Amino acid sequence: MNRTELPETVLQRRAIVYVRQSTVAQVQDNVESQRRQYALADLARAYGFRDVVTIDKDLGRSASGTTARPGFEALVAQLCQGRVGAVFCLEASRLARNGREWHHLLELCGLVDARVVDGDGAYDPSVPNDRLLLGLKGSISEFELTLMRRRLIDGAQAKARRGELHIPVPVGYLWAQGLPWK
Repeated sequence: MNRTELPETVLQRRAIVYVRQSTVAQVQDNVESQRRQYALADLARAYGFRDVVTIDKDLGRSASGTTARPGFEALVAQLCQGRVGAVFCLEASRLARNGREWHHLLELCGLVDARVVDGDGAYDPSVPNDRLLLGLKGSISEFELTLMRRRLIDGAQAKARRGELHIPVPVGYLWAQGLPWK
């Protein structure tokens, strides 16, 4: 779907740009990602939205499901109220890192006739082909997270087998030769 195909009923509602990075270190060090996400507000205006709101309350919060995300909750609340015409995100992983949240968001968008827009285009979750593609994007995002986690665990286990895994000790303790701490 391109910019000219968005219905006026969608454009009359709010566009939400959802900005998120998983860690405080990413927020401080990966500023290009933030710039790209904030630039989605310009993309929303280019699509024809007049009311564009950026939600960035979840910067530095993981979407793993164990951390509260007040920005995501505000997004879902506004969707349920029918105020949102489109949700803009850089990629599926910015919105959700697990299938439950992703598919719930798609279901809500489909119910209220809202679109999901990323760098590749605008998608209508109530259209089967768009829903399929969005579902695949969410599944790929979830798979990437699982793959990254597995690589980190495998790397730590390999270091541990070689005796090279060093785990930080609590403040006040020191590593000593032959002993884990003094």
